[in-house]
Amino acid sequence: MTSLKSTSTLILLLSILTLNNVDGQNKDPNSIQLITSDIDNFWIAWDKASPEFDPDIIKEYYIKKGSKGLKGFMSGRIKNAENLTYYIKKRPKYYASLRELTPKIAEQEKSIKSYLVKMKELYPDAIFPDVYFVIGAMNSGGTTSKHGLIIGADMYGLSPNTPKDELTKWHLSVLKRMDEIPHIVVHELVHFQQKYDGGNLLKASIKEGAADFIAELASGKHINDLAHEFGNAREEELWNEFKERMNEKNYAGWLYSSQKGRPNDLGYWMGYKIVKSYYDNAEDKKRAIEDILTIKDFEAFLKASGYPEKFD
Repeated sequence: MTSLKSTSTLILLLSILTLNNVDGQNKDPNSIQLITSDIDNFWIAWDKASPEFDPDIIKEYYIKKGSKGLKGFMSGRIKNAENLTYYIKKRPKYYASLRELTPKIAEQEKSIKSYLVKMKELYPDAIFPDVYFVIGAMNSGGTTSKHGLIIGADMYGLSPNTPKDELTKWHLSVLKRMDEIPHIVVHELVHFQQKYDGGNLLKASIKEGAADFIAELASGKHINDLAHEFGNAREEELWNEFKERMNEKNYAGWLYSSQKGRPNDLGYWMGYKIVKSYYDNAEDKKRAIEDILTIKDFEAFLKASGYPEKFD
């Protein structure tokens, strides 16, 4: 027979779960899961496929056994087993070097959750999905899906022992250390909250810049140091260039790309500057965070930020 005390305890637990999972969406940052089963499967597949790296083995032991996170990382990133195997064969020493680093992901849990708690303070309505860690084709550090946040751990393999002779200039400029993973988790978490997608260059830059800015508030750091160092030294020149193109849907040289003599993804920096200006000028900071995450009119937001006035 179930005691009255046990029944009361069960009701209390169900009430807590209900409060923290509105419509199946987790509101408690401390209850997220960091899911690394795909990385475990990758190394099983690696051992079975090495040294020839037959894509059928990668498919059987890694792709087919993949979590919801890995499946969400396939389109446009991993693509398929053949594509992943192609890049493994191009950079076998780099991929092999990841093996001693990937166990360190679990060590980041305390930092990640502390930053998510801070995110809850900044934005009480935040939803906290699980975080999936995968190994991809060295082209994406993270994204979101309806199932959660997905982090490409292969982009966080920089260490004193990293073999660099297989890496492109782009990789050398964008690869990060494993201990920077908590910051990309928060960046992607902000994307998970945003109520808008990209569009023209202005919208897409604000979307990425907002993720950097709010992630910095929550974790103390954003993920684009090189772009900020370059941009801050040339702010007015770059603003004048950006405003001429901000209504275009061509992101070349600003987002997900670079041009000669400039760091990658200056659009992140420009969006950050606009969002920061809006936040700094707002009297109600919590309301400002909500505004930033729910923009409907990007030109009105730009005007309200006061950022263009710096250069008038």
